[in-house]
Amino acid sequence: MINTPESQEIQKHNFRYVQIDAVGVSISNVAAPFLPVFLTRLGASNFQVGLLTSMPGITGLILALVVGRFLQTRKNIVPWYSLSRLLVISCYALTGLLTFILSKEYAVIATLAIWAFATLPQTALAVAFSVVMNAVAGPEGRYALLSRRWAIFGLTSVVMTFFVTRMIDLIEFPRNYEMMFFGLSIGGLISYYFSKQIKLPDQTPPMLAPSSSAFDSVRNYFSLIRREPAFVSFATKKFVYYSAITLSAPIMPLFLVREVKATDSQIGTITMAMTIVMLAGYFLWPWSSRKYGGRFVLLATTFGMIFYPALTAATPQVPLIILYAAIAGLFQAGLDLVFFDELMKTVPPEYGATFVSLAQSMQYLSAIAAPLIGTWLADHIGLGGALWVSSGLRLFGFLLFLIPDRRKATV
Repeated sequence: MINTPESQEIQKHNFRYVQIDAVGVSISNVAAPFLPVFLTRLGASNFQVGLLTSMPGITGLILALVVGRFLQTRKNIVPWYSLSRLLVISCYALTGLLTFILSKEYAVIATLAIWAFATLPQTALAVAFSVVMNAVAGPEGRYALLSRRWAIFGLTSVVMTFFVTRMIDLIEFPRNYEMMFFGLSIGGLISYYFSKQIKLPDQTPPMLAPSSSAFDSVRNYFSLIRREPAFVSFATKKFVYYSAITLSAPIMPLFLVREVKATDSQIGTITMAMTIVMLAGYFLWPWSSRKYGGRFVLLATTFGMIFYPALTAATPQVPLIILYAAIAGLFQAGLDLVFFDELMKTVPPEYGATFVSLAQSMQYLSAIAAPLIGTWLADHIGLGGALWVSSGLRLFGFLLFLIPDRRKATV
């Protein structure tokens, strides 16, 4: 595409809209870490808390490829990105509203039902996000765009988390959580308005190989995938490492509540410590990538994230966990950036939605199995034991990334 003054102006506006969109999203997502805590305090079982984490994976695994194929045929997916984001964030408001009306015994079921519905737009959002961000940033701008977006995301989260943790300690349960869910959902309107303003050129959908049956369609699909071995290699390794992270997702809040006996304010402080240090990471890792290359960032971050669950299980004390969370936040920032950048390097631009949907399907598969395996392990070897397993699997994932991949990525 010719780099005209008009196109430069559009790109500048797109960068701005992406950052303002991040403010709206981060306001609402402050509520996300408190959702499993909310269920735990309502009396939800380990399985129900694990189900909350795994439900997006169930829907995503079933529908991601279908959604990817659908989005691949759209000339412009920005409207689908905006609408999907609004629907997901609206579920926080619905959670606050319905749990205000219902008694405790029904509130757990209602919350799970709401977030079961949310998995539908979440699936479309997961695919559309990567495609839209990649189109806005271009091949050379992914670190710059996302590091700024996530830095703004983190800063907004820190400020909002500070006020939210103070509020939930002042108001009795469950009114405090209901007010928080309903109030923070206003961020969805901000996100929807500004993300709709992103302007991307219409795309001509690629010609797909003709197929006379469903079997031929599947065969053509996987033939297309096999032509990109770099994508297959990276997506497989990412699947292993992501499984290790999602295994501990439902375990950590359970461990903090039941083993550490942390208060809501302390849990919020742990989250806030991680987020504050992530802000520094979003400036450090782009510099590291320019100086040492993407492979250095990949290995440093996957290695650094090994220790957080193990150290938490070994020394279950709130001050130490705050320190561990802060250190993990530094590496998490780099992991967010490098996973996106390295994956998009292997994706053919003309088949962005198709390849991203497959990567999301693999991610959803781990999101289904790993949290349920984690809660099953917690029932048999304890919450601390499950955290140790997560660290061990992260180490295995790091060793996979350590093996050089000689196959050429898509340029």
